[in-house]
Amino acid sequence: MKRMAELVEQLNDFAYRYYVLDDPAVSDGEYDKLFDELKRLEEETGEVLPASPTLRVGGEPLTNFVPHRHLAALYSMDKSKTFEEIAAWEERIRRLAPDAGEIAYTAEYKLDGLTINLTYDNGELVNAATRGNGVVGETILEQVKTIRSIPLTIPFKGRMEVQGEGIMRLSQLEAYNRAAAEPLKNARNGAAGALRNLDPKVTASRHLSAFFYSVGYIEGRSFETQREMMDFIRENRLPTSPYFKVLHTLEEAYDVFEEVREARPALDFLIDGVVLKVDSIPLQGRLGYTHRFPRWAMAFKFEAEEATTTIVDVTWEVGRTGKLTPLAHLEPVDIGGVTVKRATLNNAGDILRKRAAVGRRMFVRRSNDVIPEILGPAGEDEGEVRPIETPTHCPYCHSPVMEKGANLFCINSLNCRPQLVARLAHFASRDAMDIETFSEKTAELFVDELQMTDISELYGLKREDLLQLEGFKDKRADNLILAIAGSRNIPLERFVYALGIPNVGRKTARDLAERFESLEALMEADAETLAAVEGVGPVVAESIRDFFGEENIRSSIRRMLEAGVTPFYERAEAVGPFAGRKVVLTGSLERFTRGEAEELIESLGGETASSVSKNVDLVIAGEKAGSKLAKAEKLGIEVWDEETFLRHLPNRE
Repeated sequence: MKRMAELVEQLNDFAYRYYVLDDPAVSDGEYDKLFDELKRLEEETGEVLPASPTLRVGGEPLTNFVPHRHLAALYSMDKSKTFEEIAAWEERIRRLAPDAGEIAYTAEYKLDGLTINLTYDNGELVNAATRGNGVVGETILEQVKTIRSIPLTIPFKGRMEVQGEGIMRLSQLEAYNRAAAEPLKNARNGAAGALRNLDPKVTASRHLSAFFYSVGYIEGRSFETQREMMDFIRENRLPTSPYFKVLHTLEEAYDVFEEVREARPALDFLIDGVVLKVDSIPLQGRLGYTHRFPRWAMAFKFEAEEATTTIVDVTWEVGRTGKLTPLAHLEPVDIGGVTVKRATLNNAGDILRKRAAVGRRMFVRRSNDVIPEILGPAGEDEGEVRPIETPTHCPYCHSPVMEKGANLFCINSLNCRPQLVARLAHFASRDAMDIETFSEKTAELFVDELQMTDISELYGLKREDLLQLEGFKDKRADNLILAIAGSRNIPLERFVYALGIPNVGRKTARDLAERFESLEALMEADAETLAAVEGVGPVVAESIRDFFGEENIRSSIRRMLEAGVTPFYERAEAVGPFAGRKVVLTGSLERFTRGEAEELIESLGGETASSVSKNVDLVIAGEKAGSKLAKAEKLGIEVWDEETFLRHLPNRE
């Protein structure tokens, strides 16, 4: 009983911080672990303490919001983490309804935001509330009205309540944090904090979205299936989850779990699992509810993509532009099945905004396959912490650093080893000069052993220079010399990208090449002319002018041209199967990298874009295609799979 009492007190404190203060002290994974321990002890002893969170659906209403009594109770969701638990759930359903015959199920995303309950009467939105304790929530009508995807009027004229999830898209979180004095820890907190804020202007500033998934109460209408209910929600112009599937047997759910798990990193919003529901609503009625959740629904939860751990050290890394980036070294922690030991902090300002310090326990998020990110502090400091020192000198070459905007830069662009190595590797990369067999290891050898200090020196290398290097025999040396020579004739857009101009990626390099058509014209263009190029703007224009304004850069380019490097421009004729079409690639292709596929499309008259909009003509979807595919289907844009793409390429089997 003593351990149970400890767990009840601890979990209630965590719930208060999460639901009331919007300042979580632990990650979801840690909370779930303690909650499951309490549940197991209650089952073993048969005792449930009066304050146990297992008796509760959600948090208590905030006192400074007007309470709202829901027309029908909002239940929590039972959850599972293993296939065995899913199978046990189905067995319970079969025991409760032995004569049910074949049972269909539905699957949808388990959204990770804040539950909202809308009330419509006579076709008008008359109230919106949080879940609260499931019976009484807090009125947030003015806040919800700032969510533009929620209709203020709908066709249905009866009285009804519809439940959904208020979310903050990850792209909006990123945009918000770039400008915010104090960044948000994560998208879930961004949504919860906005909807519980008394000032609707704060809610509006976070540009929230919402998805709806259930009609909890309705007058003058009934539904036979979940499918019919979802159709009704969509008919009334309410946004629904982009993922909804009908399963004819529960065995199909296992493929769904893997499908969603793989698509999860590409989504623009947080999900933490899949919700399964019995499709038949009459059968749902027979199965009923426990005191906490419906017996006809089950959430399958994925491993957490966030955790808490302690910063043990911070080092500063130097990139090819000289920018210094702080890298946090962490106590190893498991996030989504991967052991994480390092996480990024963008710059000195990021350190201050996130209150990062050595010895402090922090929230860490891992998404996609990028290096994990520090989000913010997790609770009060328990031990000694020390501030992260901002360097005044480069940690590699010891030259003074210079502050540019929010970032620090090493001013020694000529002799700082990490800058030289990164610039050489970028220059030779596939999307740039495409010098085959050249790697970052090669760049390190050239800087360390050949004392190379400038990219132009590549074009003066001789076979005997390479043969003195470790790992270079006759054939490898000959191949690299040939590859370097073969890179002299290069399309202008590739050469511009290879130079490594800050803020200039492949697409911007292509746009610049199309606008100026020669390297000389680009180098002499003024900031106003540059800013007028589509996709450039004043910030990037300033980067380009600063870059070409450096005498050492101009000297290096001049030496390359004297060594026979010839950037050329040829205006592409709009011919081929993609002529005049704007194409978006999403997901991974088996036969091509993303860059190779984009080059093919552009060589056949097409234009590639990074995001889906009504101006896009075609989407090519590979494996693990996510939200872009869903948006394309919603907009009625033509979609090809990889095989269809291959059939449209000339001279390919």
